[in-house]
Amino acid sequence: MSGPQRSGRPARDGSRRAVVTGLGVVSPHGIGAEAHWKGVADGTSSLGPVTREGCAHLPLKVAGEVHGFDAAETVEGRYLVQTDRFTHFALTATELALEDARFGRADVESPFSVGVVTAAGSGGGEFGQRELQNLWGQGSRYVGPYQSIAWFYAASTGQISIRNDFKGPCGVVAADEAGGLDALAHAALAVRGGTDTVVCGATEAPLAPYSIVCQLGYPELSAAGEPDRAYRPFTEAACGFAPAEGGAVLLVEEERAAVERGADVRATIAGHAATFTGPSRWAESREGLARAVQGALAEAGCRPEEVDVVFADALGVPEADRAEALALADALGAHARRVPVTAPKTGTGRAYCAAPVLDVATAVLAMEHGLIPPTPHVFDVCHDLDLVTGRARPAEPRTALVLGRGLMGSNAALVVRKDGTAPRTA
Repeated sequence: MSGPQRSGRPARDGSRRAVVTGLGVVSPHGIGAEAHWKGVADGTSSLGPVTREGCAHLPLKVAGEVHGFDAAETVEGRYLVQTDRFTHFALTATELALEDARFGRADVESPFSVGVVTAAGSGGGEFGQRELQNLWGQGSRYVGPYQSIAWFYAASTGQISIRNDFKGPCGVVAADEAGGLDALAHAALAVRGGTDTVVCGATEAPLAPYSIVCQLGYPELSAAGEPDRAYRPFTEAACGFAPAEGGAVLLVEEERAAVERGADVRATIAGHAATFTGPSRWAESREGLARAVQGALAEAGCRPEEVDVVFADALGVPEADRAEALALADALGAHARRVPVTAPKTGTGRAYCAAPVLDVATAVLAMEHGLIPPTPHVFDVCHDLDLVTGRARPAEPRTALVLGRGLMGSNAALVVRKDGTAPRTA
């Protein structure tokens, strides 16, 4: 392709928009965006007992596992041996996103026109544990050379780049669970700055023994043993969150370049903002999250009353849930009582950095299907929110607000708008 928008340089008029053209999902609901959407639209819960090898004796009893995933079906052997499960998810989700966007080698004018940005919170714990056990049990000669990279937070970014020969701006965001939204914002910023295409998202695999033990120190982690009781945000019975594995990868492109190659523009990444309020300081997260929402709306050129649906962070800790409800009231005013709010992650579990990216993918699908998915396991809402529960709600959402907070204190908000509703960058 030719033309000024394929040159890798910023447009002088500042008109470059970052749009979503492909979704790749690996979720406890299933592999692929269609399987994931069916689960969330039906209000299905995929929470269940932790069955991963070596975890039966641990206090964590309920999580969202990705069942039926065979990395060998989508990832070549040479990459399998070098990488952890969280990167297997990322490579698979990337392939699905590229296929969904119909983006192939012929669409890559130069390898430097495609970048990669991912976020990660737990890294490659399963791979790292195995190699450390080899070290302790058999000696240093039995530790594989890939131990030095497979556990690392940046492993997925690197392997996606290497496997696909993408040499544009690459990076990894280590910003707590909210980092998933920050990664999408980095992708949008790269596109506005001159990069044509960015593969971005987050996947996590925190359900290995070593990884679970590390999480047991979080007071916010649910210790409940029943899947229908383990993760119930915004209720009097809230007792923490159930963790999960999986995630999503999005293909983000410059709008004109995407249209030129005949891609379907599914949504626009319109605005983002992030703040920091400190580890587990949930009362203070009210102000931090509200400011993030206000900043994201301002960047998107969006009034509070234009928000059609909120995908809540929904931590499941009473103090944190209350702070989130109040933050929405602070940022959206009277509209906070009217706007539908949903937290489909209560049916999949909270996949750390990948949780808000899955929410963004779900938001895009919700806008396409005209349906707001429900919040599984939640019925007795105790906050002044219009939380969608029970069954999906027919609607025509055009603007979605996605929220994310991290246990270490990061807050983020992202505005995603259906094609044609976002103003061009001035």
